[in-house]
Amino acid sequence: MGQEEAAVPELSPRVLLVVFDPPVVGHLSLSRAMGWNRVEDLVEGYIADLEACSGGLVRYRVVARLDFPFFPAKIDGFRYTWETYSAVLERRQLPHEPDTVDYMAILAACDGVRRIARGEIDEIWLFGGPYFGFYESLMAGPDAFWCNAPPLLGNEAAGRRFVIMGFSYERGVGEMLENFGHRAEAIMERVFAGIPEPHNLWRRFTRYDLIAPGQAAVGTIHFAPNSERDYDWGNPRRVWSYCEDWLYFPDLRGRGRWVNCEEWGGGGIREHHRWWLRHLPRAPGETDGISHNWWRYIVDPNTVPSEGRKISRAEDT
Repeated sequence: MGQEEAAVPELSPRVLLVVFDPPVVGHLSLSRAMGWNRVEDLVEGYIADLEACSGGLVRYRVVARLDFPFFPAKIDGFRYTWETYSAVLERRQLPHEPDTVDYMAILAACDGVRRIARGEIDEIWLFGGPYFGFYESLMAGPDAFWCNAPPLLGNEAAGRRFVIMGFSYERGVGEMLENFGHRAEAIMERVFAGIPEPHNLWRRFTRYDLIAPGQAAVGTIHFAPNSERDYDWGNPRRVWSYCEDWLYFPDLRGRGRWVNCEEWGGGGIREHHRWWLRHLPRAPGETDGISHNWWRYIVDPNTVPSEGRKISRAEDT
């Protein structure tokens, strides 16, 4: 049994991959000189994980790639050199403030807004190293909203909303999935805005034992059903959880059982996040005007209403 996948349309978002990997030692790029991960391996693992976790529903495609052999500029115009950057890595000096990268300059350099407007791409993935100043995820375009970062204003010419993901080749696929998970949390909060607590399926999905004893469901990206603090994915404590119910959504009949970290990999970031993502609903139909396929909202923010739907007092019974 489980969620009906065949009746839900496949999602194939097109990605522009933008890599900042400046030469720092001889002819070696930053990522190679530091022994960090290959972008190609990270992208391949991330795409495969999202496809698997969505039951084959989400199939990201990188349709274009740009490689910039320099450090990106910050919003105040500052740009690291290898000397200043290595000093930060070695803790000989503090990171530059403000840390945030100049997103508008990046969009101009990659012609991002016009590529979105022409329908060539649907989102942008940035790769760089620590202290490059990327948000984990950020939304731009007309009527953009909070997506684990403030919306990037001034890109209405795109004609639609789009997400810019920020990844680090110093980290792994698990951290990439965390970025996606926080994107999901922000977007689903928006989708369910105005839905009273008794009807709010998103709030029900994210329950964990610490805040809802005996009523835990799947939890959040930071809190597994039994977590007692942030990132506590290896907790062996057993709690009662209805996480299995969400594999059968919308049939939430109450399939409760005792669970602990053995369910989601014993503490690994990638294992927990894959477990969490596999529980996101992807079924046909809708409830209260909200699709049973939550992936469509997370992958395509243009499907999210400008205002959260509010149930009338008569419905809120």
